[in-house]
Amino acid sequence: MRQATLLGYIIRRLWQMLPTMLGVVLLLFVLFNGVGGDPAYLLAGKMADADSIANIRRQLGVDQPYYVQLWIFIRQVVTFDFGLSWATGEPVSELVATRLGPSLAVLAPLTVLETGIGIALALMVAFVRGSLTDRAVMLACTVGMSISILVYIIVFQYWLAYRLGWFPVQGWGGWRYAVLPILIGLAVSLAPTLRLFRSFVLDEVGQDYVRTARAKGLSERRVMWVHVLRNAAIPILTHVMSNLPALFIGAFLLERFFGIPGIGREVILAVERSDFPVIKAITVYVAVATMVFNLLTDLLYQAVDPRVKLA
Repeated sequence: MRQATLLGYIIRRLWQMLPTMLGVVLLLFVLFNGVGGDPAYLLAGKMADADSIANIRRQLGVDQPYYVQLWIFIRQVVTFDFGLSWATGEPVSELVATRLGPSLAVLAPLTVLETGIGIALALMVAFVRGSLTDRAVMLACTVGMSISILVYIIVFQYWLAYRLGWFPVQGWGGWRYAVLPILIGLAVSLAPTLRLFRSFVLDEVGQDYVRTARAKGLSERRVMWVHVLRNAAIPILTHVMSNLPALFIGAFLLERFFGIPGIGREVILAVERSDFPVIKAITVYVAVATMVFNLLTDLLYQAVDPRVKLA
């Protein structure tokens, strides 16, 4: 019975994604076709004549009526085939797939480390809440959050890569190139993550079930690591899962400064080149990933706490 209910919920949620996806498609179409200007002029250059511009418009298919262009775009979204990149001539789907690996090599371990360390530290400082240690950690977090990511990148590259030679300064060739960007990402993201997770934990500490557990004689360590963590896991999961799709775009500074051929760096290059097919494809992929991760978050709620009802 529970499996049937879960399957019905998944099917219902997938069905509800369709109008959302249609809205994303229509918004993208209006932005790129109605507001973005004629891409033929951007690709042809200032010195191009009318015949060259007309030829480029015909090759791109932007000389078709809007309803035909919209149908082509919808078909591309359904098939995940966005044609060729205007800048490189590569199939867009293959280009995105090749950029996904380097991004995952940095973001997957970064997310795991940030979440694990953030949860552990949040429980520790919540355990000694109000103490000098708690205030010192929060002050350190505030200072860390006030420093720009560019400062972290420059300092870490100069000392750890250039002066000490522990890591490559730039380039990409495997895990050795990913360690320094992961360390920088962890240094930047850990402070806000710790503050947020600490607030989640403290919200649970004052609940009735915590007082009941203490009244039963359970140790403070068991109360924090078992009972409090279980209930704080729901907002933590929400935060982590909702941020995952945006991480691919948000890591563009790391990818740009370290020469990592990832999704974030590709977005910047596509914007600089006015490579609309790549921009539209990545936007659609991020929208789909966001909806899928939202569904996975709800399913994880059930795994963490079966009392959560799926609506």
